[in-house]
Amino acid sequence: MCYSAQAWQDYRKFKREFGASLGIKEYIRLFWDWREKGTPYKFPKAMLDAFSDATKGDELQIRTWIEEWKAEQATAIEQELFAQKTRLVGAERALQTKVTKKAQNDQRIATDKISKANLKLKDLRRTESLPRDSRFFPGNYATVMVSEGGKRVVYPMRYQCRPEGKPAFYDTKYPGTYNARRDNLEGFWKSQFGHTHGLMIVETFYENVEGEDGKNKVLQFTPRGGGPMYVACLWSRWTDSKGVEPELLSFAAITDDPEPEVAAAGHDRTIINIKPEHIDAWLNPDPGNLEALYAIFDDKQHPFYEFQEAA
Repeated sequence: MCYSAQAWQDYRKFKREFGASLGIKEYIRLFWDWREKGTPYKFPKAMLDAFSDATKGDELQIRTWIEEWKAEQATAIEQELFAQKTRLVGAERALQTKVTKKAQNDQRIATDKISKANLKLKDLRRTESLPRDSRFFPGNYATVMVSEGGKRVVYPMRYQCRPEGKPAFYDTKYPGTYNARRDNLEGFWKSQFGHTHGLMIVETFYENVEGEDGKNKVLQFTPRGGGPMYVACLWSRWTDSKGVEPELLSFAAITDDPEPEVAAAGHDRTIINIKPEHIDAWLNPDPGNLEALYAIFDDKQHPFYEFQEAA
């Protein structure tokens, strides 16, 4: 499985590298739901920052919504900081008179929350980019490239695919649908495989493994010599037949048997990293020739995935 990854989130990079256009209507719809309806979507910082220099049209509207959200978040964090600093002062004053468990707990909790709030505020206001800004997790949104009418387009999609025609409760019934196993593509994923394909450009990915002590640890895998990885995905445009739930674009990364070094590290799956010369064939599949798609998988890239324990 691919628990999380750092991937290209800036739509402008897709424009430069692949000539892809921006699926602006979906960005507008999604950000409008986020701002006006208060829908709790989660976006990587790098996806939001891509609009920071927009000066006109729909992109400027998105930038305005993002800046409004940042201002609201900053106000909320500053209020939390004030409350926790007041709590800390009260706890320290109490401890000078008498050491109590409550005062010690208040001091510890307030100190921890102040530290976290300061980091959040610093991140919110930071303009220089960091690699972690592009990291996303299941349930988060990420930037995915697809083909429509033979033209490459990028969309924001949720990393957990809800197949069209399935009920919304599939999100909880099948929580692992952010990955699609190769051996189940003609089963659970038959409506997407050979029909709606996407591509995610990944720099590094993370997996949960069991350590020697029996406890979970997170490993970060990166191709030796660098990437990027062209990760084959399936996607779906889900609509609510009752018209209650908002439209949802979502995707899953396809996984295969693990590369030897990934297996040796303790994980049983690896995302499929296709060769760049197969991108168009992957994005424009022939549903009557699934063998050609499997051939793309069999001809995938095999970089050596170096790993380290994630910070």
